[in-house]
Amino acid sequence: MAVHVVTELVIERPLEVVSSYAANPDNAPEWYQNIEAVAWETSPPLTKGSRVAFVARFLGRRLEYTYEIGRYEPGSILVMATAQGPFPMETTYTWTAVTEGSTRMTLGNRGEPAGFSKVTAPVMAAAMKRANDKDLAHLLAILEAQGS
Repeated sequence: MAVHVVTELVIERPLEVVSSYAANPDNAPEWYQNIEAVAWETSPPLTKGSRVAFVARFLGRRLEYTYEIGRYEPGSILVMATAQGPFPMETTYTWTAVTEGSTRMTLGNRGEPAGFSKVTAPVMAAAMKRANDKDLAHLLAILEAQGS
């Protein structure tokens, strides 16, 4: 069973501010609740083909995985997929200006669990949705506080 989770919200900050902050892997531990560490495997800046390793905690487990950037259009879209990790996962960020000073950010995760993870896919999807909701709310709080 495939896992597909999409979360979005509007952040009262300009598109350039939201997209540049969210797309920077170095900021991930600040706004992602489950990410503990990030290490570049290729040199910054972020471009198609960049590889970034993450250490996270999810459902009580420590996970190590590497994302490879498949598509990056600054201020528009970022698509990254696991090049190495516990199961294949693709994460997509999109940003759309709502007004001059506000941005809609969408965070999507899509994956195809295998083995035992396949059995727990519905539980994983629900947990991912809760985590994504919290992460985007935390991102909103960080960025809107910077604008105050």
